[in-house]
Amino acid sequence: MTSSSLCRLLGAGLLALALSPAPASAERIANKVAVFSGLDKITGRTTTFDVKVDETVQFGTLRVTPRACYTRSQSEAPKTDSFVEVDEITLDRQIRRIFSGWMFADSPGLNAVEHPVYDVWLKDCKSESSDPASAG
Repeated sequence: MTSSSLCRLLGAGLLALALSPAPASAERIANKVAVFSGLDKITGRTTTFDVKVDETVQFGTLRVTPRACYTRSQSEAPKTDSFVEVDEITLDRQIRRIFSGWMFADSPGLNAVEHPVYDVWLKDCKSESSDPASAG
């Protein structure tokens, strides 16, 4: 095979690759409720709690506010993530942002909130809350 025919063949392959449709990415499903777990390091007690998107729930001295919570369809590999803001209420009653970013349920240690007294991490997202404390 000559070098010019090899170049034409390679060029045709690259053109076909460039014109082929991109693989479909997994569709994200927006959910109304984020499910978190929190650890009180003083008592050793772990609590699971629901928080509606754009609402705030207090866990100890932390205020947890999910801004978005996404999952994939049942036919896709599990991937659950949430954009979360966490504020701390200080001893002098000031509110200080200590975390703003994405949390990933499949990697809870990656972006969990680690505080001297409390840890908070994302467990799941769901369409409706089953927690009576977050209803209403």
